[in-house]
Amino acid sequence: MKVLVCDKTEAEAIERMRAAGLQVDVRDDISPEELPKVLPAYDGMVVRSRTKVRQALIDVCPHLKVIVRGGVGLDTIDADYAHSKGITVMNTPKASSASVAELTIAYMFALARSIIQATASLKAEKWEKKNFEGDELGGKTLGLVGIGNIGGEVARRAAALGMTVIAYDPFIKSAAGVQMVNLDELLTRSDYISLHLPLTNESHNMIGKAQIARMKNGVRMINCARGGIIDEDALYKALKSGKVAGAALDVYAQEPPSDFKLLKLDNVIGSPHIGAATHEAQGRVGAEVAEKLIEFAKSKKLI
Repeated sequence: MKVLVCDKTEAEAIERMRAAGLQVDVRDDISPEELPKVLPAYDGMVVRSRTKVRQALIDVCPHLKVIVRGGVGLDTIDADYAHSKGITVMNTPKASSASVAELTIAYMFALARSIIQATASLKAEKWEKKNFEGDELGGKTLGLVGIGNIGGEVARRAAALGMTVIAYDPFIKSAAGVQMVNLDELLTRSDYISLHLPLTNESHNMIGKAQIARMKNGVRMINCARGGIIDEDALYKALKSGKVAGAALDVYAQEPPSDFKLLKLDNVIGSPHIGAATHEAQGRVGAEVAEKLIEFAKSKKLI
């Protein structure tokens, strides 16, 4: 089976696939314009967030049998259409869960104690001690919108910090140590709200003006899931008014953003979609990609 690796993938994973008998070519810098010219010769492809697999690309690849995305979520792939063409689509939902959860917790601490702002103040050679009185996380209520693999990891860490954890997830009825509530109750009770769900038609802009109005005054929000779940214009206005005391964003409706006004607010901190960008997570992602492709090829007698 011929496999094209379209995005950065651990070298050990690539060697493991080759050792198992797969023919693997690495083009991790291939452009969207070049991909339709190259991919038709391959049976499988490996992608991350950079490469988008849409219907038009699928239509020019008659031999494509499998797409593996190294990461959580399939929003960069027209998965339903691929399935309709008999193409297997897989991802690695657990490999980066711990890394994204740790970034979420780090952001909660940074918001509670103004760590980024205090550092910037010191770098500007100021001593503004009175400006940076913060809050403890212990005793606060964390509302998780989505309690899947990553949400569950966040919940365990937050509980260890002494937080009360509540969650809304229409697909999950119970989770250890977590009180399941409806979305309205989560919005009204939470001191911190963190998003951990995929971007779908249903979740697009699900946190907008009306939902923010239901939140506590001074709520803090974290999004390490997907851009587009929060209405960024509504969030901007809420941050300007003080309704939302602070926001931490790893993901954006457009990446990279075309308008950085949200990130220029003093009460917003952010990063360029690095939730899964740890050495440990990348190793696990690569290993799981290799395992899934090898198992698929064996099941289809392609190696």
